[in-house]
Amino acid sequence: FQDQAMMKTMSGGNCNLNVPAKNSYRMVVLGASRVGKSSIVSRFLNGRFEDQYTPTIEDFHRKVYNIRGDMYQLDILDTSGNHPFPAMRRLSILTGDVFILVFSLDNRESFDEVKRLQKQILEVKSCLKNKTKESADLPMVICGNKNDHSEVFRKVRTDEGENLVSSDENCAYFEVSAKKNTNVDEMFYVLFSMAKLPHEMSPSLHRKISIQYGDTFQQKSFRMRRFKDMDAYGMISPFARRPSVNSDLKYIKSKVLREGQSREREKCTIQ
Repeated sequence: FQDQAMMKTMSGGNCNLNVPAKNSYRMVVLGASRVGKSSIVSRFLNGRFEDQYTPTIEDFHRKVYNIRGDMYQLDILDTSGNHPFPAMRRLSILTGDVFILVFSLDNRESFDEVKRLQKQILEVKSCLKNKTKESADLPMVICGNKNDHSEVFRKVRTDEGENLVSSDENCAYFEVSAKKNTNVDEMFYVLFSMAKLPHEMSPSLHRKISIQYGDTFQQKSFRMRRFKDMDAYGMISPFARRPSVNSDLKYIKSKVLREGQSREREKCTIQ
């Protein structure tokens, strides 16, 4: 496919953003219920922490970047901790490019769940890689959340988490606090570095701008007086919708059948 045929378009009103498919990635966040997956995603997207717990079925977010004139897109899939549909979880794994596995340091069962998820991801992606020419690298961060709690409540030792990643240079371990915003930015910096993505995707290394600048955002000459001191900008797509299951299945099928090396997935429209 030609690059022009692989463009992803997000349009709405006076905003029209085109991102090359080769610069589009999906980050999948997995873990048990109540471990803080959505809180970490919230920190990443808007720097906020939500005190009220709301169970997640599946949330989809999209962030686009203009980094030194090049456009990037990061889709974020925040999955359910209950895994009501195992087939959907497997599909999420198959379509993921980078992974964050979250457990709570005061919950032993959530750590055991992360160990199961890590094994499942490696098995599922290994099966896909045997049928395609994908790279063997699988960037993954294992994240022990709630390190702001007293050590009295800790149920998982630091060395246990480190042991899960000790044999894989593409896997890292962090203990974080989404509530206190401790080590969250560092975790994303390392994840993007392992994935060979621009480190400016990390929350503190780009200027956050609003959708009102969408028209000029994608231009290589994108410079505004108030942003002149930076070469990296990020913008959340407010009405991004998750690609359909059918679209994801076609994407996987095209990989297996080697009908092209594109990352083409369903277009997303901002209404």
